[in-house]
Amino acid sequence: MPATKLSKAAQDHASRVFDLDVSSLRELNQALHNLAPGSNETAWEVLHPKGSHSVAVGVDQPVSIDVRGSVGYYCGGMNSGSTITVHGSAGPGVGENMMSGSITIKGDASQYAGATGKGGLLVIEGNASSRCGISMKGIDIVVHGNIGHMSAFMAQSGNLVVLGDAGDALGDSIYEARLFVRGKVDSLGADCIAKEMRPEHLELLQGLLDRAGVTGVKPSEFKRYGSARTLYNFNIDNADAY
Repeated sequence: MPATKLSKAAQDHASRVFDLDVSSLRELNQALHNLAPGSNETAWEVLHPKGSHSVAVGVDQPVSIDVRGSVGYYCGGMNSGSTITVHGSAGPGVGENMMSGSITIKGDASQYAGATGKGGLLVIEGNASSRCGISMKGIDIVVHGNIGHMSAFMAQSGNLVVLGDAGDALGDSIYEARLFVRGKVDSLGADCIAKEMRPEHLELLQGLLDRAGVTGVKPSEFKRYGSARTLYNFNIDNADAY
């Protein structure tokens, strides 16, 4: 039977497949960096990552990237607009300095997930290790499981949502980020305190849970934590700048 030629629409929506057993990681990242605005190569699939480091770093186009396996450190670093899904676990620094778009880790994440992230959504469907959200600057992070110690250290802005438990020194030296934890917190860091959960926080949290695909969980089950504002000069009139 002769092969059927794909229609243009089918070609436009077909995934471009990179097998890292055949192609190099450098070739993958270069191809992603070479994408021009409006390119019809909007769906990408990465096979056999085998813990490779720096997978899909610096992508700046609104493409979808499915990584079929676990990755090493800095996957999706500096992401700007792409949708990355890792069908496995991730090493240190996933989503580091992320700008926009989304990254979903189907397994666990190692240390400093979402570090210094300025925007976008990072979802970890397993557990996250220590320093999750360290120095976050506007990113939203949702962890379905637990997080380790020193998470949200010096977190400046954005939201960290934890459905499980949090380790020691949560929010140490925190600025104006909002932390929502459903489980227990081993201890709070310097200047981090429990805060009132007001209606606007319940609404915000519901939106984050919806975006992260979390069902069967109510915002009222969480506690909110944030800065006591004793470690830096804070003026409420300038709150939007923090």
